Amino acid sequence: MVRVFVAGGSNVEPHRNLAIAMREMARSWPDVQFSRAYHNTAVGFEGPDFINWVAEFRTDWPIDQVLARLHAIEALCGRARHAPKWAPRSMDLDVLLFDDVVATTREYQLPRPDLVKRAYMLGPMAEIAPEVTHPTLGLTMGELWQRFDRDAHPLQQIDLGLTTSG
Repeated sequence: MVRVFVAGGSNVEPHRNLAIAMREMARSWPDVQFSRAYHNTAVGFEGPDFINWVAEFRTDWPIDQVLARLHAIEALCGRARHAPKWAPRSMDLDVLLFDDVVATTREYQLPRPDLVKRAYMLGPMAEIAPEVTHPTLGLTMGELWQRFDRDAHPLQQIDLGLTTSG
C-alpha cells in the first residue's frame, strides 16, 4: 500500500465543493483523513480567497489511476480540465507525495514542488503527517514547517462543519 497526500482547495463555492470532494474521496479511499481547513488569499492572481486542506490515504492504485479519480472529482465540482492555471477554481486536487516516489512526467511532478513553497500545502501537511520525510530534501514535514516563514504567509483556520459523509 502506498501512502498518498493530496492538497485540496476551492475559491468557488468552497464549502459545497470541498464537501463533494471529501465525500467522493472517502468513497474511493475509505481510510482518508483530512487536515483542518484553512482560509487564505489567492496566490498568483486576484480573486476570492481559497479554503484548503490536505488529505492522506493509503491505496494500491497506481499513480495514473489516482490522478484519473482526482480529476473526475474535480469535474464533479465543476472544474474544466484545461481552465487557466492562475484563475478561480471550483476544485483543485494536487498530489503532493506518493509515498517516496520522485518522478517527473507530463502529468505530474513528485514530490510536488509547491509543497515546500506554499503555506496552504505545507502547513496542513505538517499537521497530519509531521513525521513524514520529504523524499528529496531529507527533512520531515514538521521540520520544514518550523523553518517556513509563516508570518509572510498567514493561514486562518476555519471550521467547515463538514464530515466525509457530506
